[in-house]
Amino acid sequence: MTEQIWFEDFTPGTVLESAARTITLADIDRYAELTGERHPVHMDDAFARAAGFSGRIAHGLFALALVEGLKAEMGGFDRSVIASLGWDKVRFLAPLEPGDVVHLRLELVEKRASSKPGRGIATERGALLKADGTVVVSGDHVVILLSRP
Repeated sequence: MTEQIWFEDFTPGTVLESAARTITLADIDRYAELTGERHPVHMDDAFARAAGFSGRIAHGLFALALVEGLKAEMGGFDRSVIASLGWDKVRFLAPLEPGDVVHLRLELVEKRASSKPGRGIATERGALLKADGTVVVSGDHVVILLSRP
């Protein structure tokens, strides 16, 4: 677990890495069931192969959601981040396939004080990487970050 990162502790240039997670067909099925997004490239092996993949692939937004999930598992922001202001520069760069082992590389990019006391605005750059270093998805996430209590 990462120690809590408050506004004062957010140091641009710091890079954090999460534990690894293996992607399964069950993950893809659960995401499809939860969201209702059942495009055949995610649900039909033959369709995915005809589209040029080795088989079914995970949803791009599932890969982006994994960025947040893996960050949450690290524990460094569970009490300090109180809101997401949005994602910028999101890019889906490689397919996420069952059996892929992925982890999060999170770079702390920049911060500034907020107009409200006791908090600031911070930008994190997240990248979901396969074991071989291939970037699946990347993007900049802007959050409201509390100051140390």
